[in-house]
Amino acid sequence: MYNVVRVFLHYFFKIIFRCKIIGADNIPSHGGAIIAANHVSLFDPPVVGTAFPRPIHFMAKEELFAKPILKWIFTKLKAFPVRRATADRTAIRHAINLLNNGELLGLFPEGTRSKTGKLGKPETGLAMIALKSGAPVVPAAIIGTNKVWKEGLLLPRFIVKFGNPINVEQGKSDKEAMENLSNRIMQEISHLLEER
Repeated sequence: MYNVVRVFLHYFFKIIFRCKIIGADNIPSHGGAIIAANHVSLFDPPVVGTAFPRPIHFMAKEELFAKPILKWIFTKLKAFPVRRATADRTAIRHAINLLNNGELLGLFPEGTRSKTGKLGKPETGLAMIALKSGAPVVPAAIIGTNKVWKEGLLLPRFIVKFGNPINVEQGKSDKEAMENLSNRIMQEISHLLEER
């Protein structure tokens, strides 16, 4: 099911929204890695997830898993639940296990969608997972997904840009280390958003 949906959405975004993908070769061909992107729209997870062939797992708010049919669908699409506004140890442990098993993990450093389209302040959860797993972080910039039906644009162009991986040394996830890594990730995403 995952591969069928991925291929369908890949061409849907490419044809309908003229989706342009830049830097997909920065995604490691194997091994665990975190894709860290800005978050401005509900389109963001599928747009990122269909930009390259490797399967990717996304954290999703637990409310989406409340109904059995939705839980089944999101699970088949490799999403897993997280309780927001709290340190969800079960979700964090699952994320680290995925990375240790060589999987890709998609996370949004801000923790929620930006209502203004501008980068917000990062939460430290992504940095903690990266530091505990030692997985590299690939910064990503998503452009245009928040303009659907807005600003007079019916079908804006989507752009997804992937930057160079940030190598992370496995070690202590203390406050200073998490803040430093979080800030670096956000700086890289900001640079990608500014490049035209």
